Amino acid sequence: MPLSAFATSPSLRRALLALTVTALAACSSTPPPPAKRAPTAGVPAAPSPSPPPPAPTVKPAFIRPAAGEIVARFNGKENKGIDIAGALGDPVLATADGRVVVVSNALRGYGTMIIIKHNETYISAYAHLDKALVKENQVVRQGQQIAEMGKSGTDRVKLHFEIRKQSVAVNPLPFLDNKVR
Repeated sequence: MPLSAFATSPSLRRALLALTVTALAACSSTPPPPAKRAPTAGVPAAPSPSPPPPAPTVKPAFIRPAAGEIVARFNGKENKGIDIAGALGDPVLATADGRVVVVSNALRGYGTMIIIKHNETYISAYAHLDKALVKENQVVRQGQQIAEMGKSGTDRVKLHFEIRKQSVAVNPLPFLDNKVR
């Protein structure tokens, strides 16, 4: 039977309309009220449903890029990030998922450096590296080792770490303490 015959038959149109209404009701986000049952003598009541499981733990937006003592703090002028002490070759981790946009030693005072773009708002920068383990345009995951700590461009082994929000340096500590989302 051609489809046009369904559209002209009033009884088929009513059946199709009823079927559509039933399907839409089944897709609604509010469940129908529970059916009322007559009490049954001698039959124990069904146990109440258990509470839903706890919400999954939200992954922190940013994690610490390296273990070690913070030896210089953000002040927005002389220091646009934090400096984390360490030993030559200590791992440097991607603080959040993103794409590597710069691996270079061309910026004076930063030594070998990596910049990761996390989204349209945030980038992170890692400087004074001994060895970069990633390449430009590479996608990295939070916690992935991206470099080894070094002392290029400085007098001691340390990681200089910055977070920039829309190109403006911000204090990274609230982000690393999971106080900013």
